[in-house]
Amino acid sequence: MKIISVDPGYERVGIAIIEKETSSSKEVLLYSDCFQTSNKDSFETRLKQIGEEIQKIIEKYNPEVLSIESLFFNSNQKTALKVSEAKGIIKYIALANNLEILEFTPLQIKIAITGYGRSDKNQVTSMLTHLINIEKKVKYDDEYDAIAIGLTYFAVHQV
Repeated sequence: MKIISVDPGYERVGIAIIEKETSSSKEVLLYSDCFQTSNKDSFETRLKQIGEEIQKIIEKYNPEVLSIESLFFNSNQKTALKVSEAKGIIKYIALANNLEILEFTPLQIKIAITGYGRSDKNQVTSMLTHLINIEKKVKYDDEYDAIAIGLTYFAVHQV
């Protein structure tokens, strides 16, 4: 089973491709990155770029499932609405490619990765390095988040 997992955003989008062959095998990180758009571009152009990037990665890796984080609405509603629009584009691309879509809350992700729902970012990141081989240096938390979202899928759905 191969999945694409996404930490949605419109400035930075964390993306990971994770594969697990059998229930007894370990997850393998095939790809991860933090896709960035420029604030010099219009919001609509940025949404288009996100959609194109997700489409390109789906075509290259042929995942079966999109694992994506549910939105946590913070005090900045304007940002939350824009992230919702980006998430809509990502989900549309997944559906257009016949991918199953599963969403996980931040609480579910923290429990799946650390066993504790109130873990902080450092605890989640630290645990990720024990759960899966990450061969490259990760620059942004969005990429770690995408990896965590993908591993949550495998923790919830035994392949």
